[in-house]
Amino acid sequence: MKIVTYIRVSTDKQGRSGLGLEAQRSAIAAYAAQHKATIAADFVEVESGRNNARPELQKALRMARVMGAKLVIAKLDRLSRNAAFLLNLQESGVDFTACDMPDASPFTVGIMAVLAQQESKMISERTKAAMQAAKERGQTFGNPNGATPLRLANKGNAASCAAQKASALTRATDLADVLEDLEKGGFKTLQAQADELNRRGFKTARGGQWHPTSVARLRKRLAA
Repeated sequence: MKIVTYIRVSTDKQGRSGLGLEAQRSAIAAYAAQHKATIAADFVEVESGRNNARPELQKALRMARVMGAKLVIAKLDRLSRNAAFLLNLQESGVDFTACDMPDASPFTVGIMAVLAQQESKMISERTKAAMQAAKERGQTFGNPNGATPLRLANKGNAASCAAQKASALTRATDLADVLEDLEKGGFKTLQAQADELNRRGFKTARGGQWHPTSVARLRKRLAA
């Protein structure tokens, strides 16, 4: 069994010192040994718990999807209050497990996400109440022109088109990091890249083998 692992530490200081990393790596190693799993890729996120951006998580999900591997998270409890993380995990379509919460499933993660969203809503309501009090004191917020500049720039329509294109290119985007890694590794030709994709166990969208033509089509989608 192939697994893709995801570890998160909350501060840059922890990332540099290794604090928190060692315990999480140990938990993943124990899981891999117990299930006779091979770690295909390892991703480490150094992010604040309040930051919803999870670039390494997205890379881990993409890698798990294209390899048909299970995502193994060292410590889900560290992220259980982050609705964005939980929803990304639930909606990813990737099989996953957490070393500290092995019984977690898309269903339980969905419940956790609802609770996290409710907490976020309560925080938002408190923030709105504070802003209203500030307005009553004469303080102003935001752009007085509202959404007019965006409508004039036609950005709303452009964003909608971009979202549709992003959906159509999901599979290609999942493999973008892999192609970049191949080029850095010296696999420059289409044939060399196809051979290396096959060697690493990646499949095409239809579950077949890679050929120079299929790599070329993939690159064309990304370029488009």
